[in-house]
Amino acid sequence: QVQLVESGGGLVQPGGSLRLSCRGSGFSLDYYAIGWFRQAPGKEREGVSCISSADGSTHPVDSVKGRFTISRDNAENTVYLQMNSLKPGDTAVYYCAAGDLCNENYPIVEDDYDYWGQGTQVTVSS
Repeated sequence: QVQLVESGGGLVQPGGSLRLSCRGSGFSLDYYAIGWFRQAPGKEREGVSCISSADGSTHPVDSVKGRFTISRDNAENTVYLQMNSLKPGDTAVYYCAAGDLCNENYPIVEDDYDYWGQGTQVTVSS
């Protein structure tokens, strides 16, 4: 069965770092664009960053550019989100998803992604 499982969330102080993992089972992630999304209570789910299956390019949104880095390890069938310089506004449930589109000319949109993990909580607080 196709599954995505996130891990690595937790409680971290402002300015700290976390590394989230998204491991695929039942399918190979290297054939998909992989997006990271997040959702805070009362807010819409938003795209955070994605990595292309076509050319390996990455596309972080402006609010995380320079702080978050998405990467692949195809041997482990895993995509990572390295999060540095975390802010309280980064607090959310983070989801990974496998889909179709990831490029600099197109927004990271939920409807472009077919398979979703269950999410992992990230809390940034002093």
